[in-house]
Amino acid sequence: MILPKVRDPRLVTIRRGGTLTDSDHHLLALWAATCAEHVLPLFESVRPGDPRPRQAIEHARAWVRGEVKMMEARAAGGHAMGAARDLSGAARHAAYAAGQAGAVAHVAEHDLGAAAYAIKAAVAAAPKEEAEVVRRAECEWQRAQLPKAIRALVLDDQHQRNTICWSVFDC
Repeated sequence: MILPKVRDPRLVTIRRGGTLTDSDHHLLALWAATCAEHVLPLFESVRPGDPRPRQAIEHARAWVRGEVKMMEARAAGGHAMGAARDLSGAARHAAYAAGQAGAVAHVAEHDLGAAAYAIKAAVAAAPKEEAEVVRRAECEWQRAQLPKAIRALVLDDQHQRNTICWSVFDC
């Protein structure tokens, strides 16, 4: 479970009673898609014929462009997570990252799910003795991709939810 029990109103859209603007919601979705895409080869190397995780990432971006409805992006995210079901390790985490990216259109807080699973994928692909270095490097890479408009929000959310996100955001 990567969602908090109490929702942060900064990550709830204005139309649902929070303070998150549509433009910032879109930036969160794009950042999540970028994080997931960074580790997508870890899934595709194991299942090159399964397009579901890549489609979830594409649907997240298409939702931002207004080309697909929220429910379509969310469904694509669910299909990506289905692709992970019988896998383990890096490939499984990479598919989950893509699934979480697709789900950001529905619930903005899934952005950290995409990022956390991407970090878990990178760590799972690394030799054990390099795991900590890889974790930090992936975390720092993700932070470097953050648009300025949402950087403070995401960093604070990472701080708040780090413990329920496997403590991967200590970087």
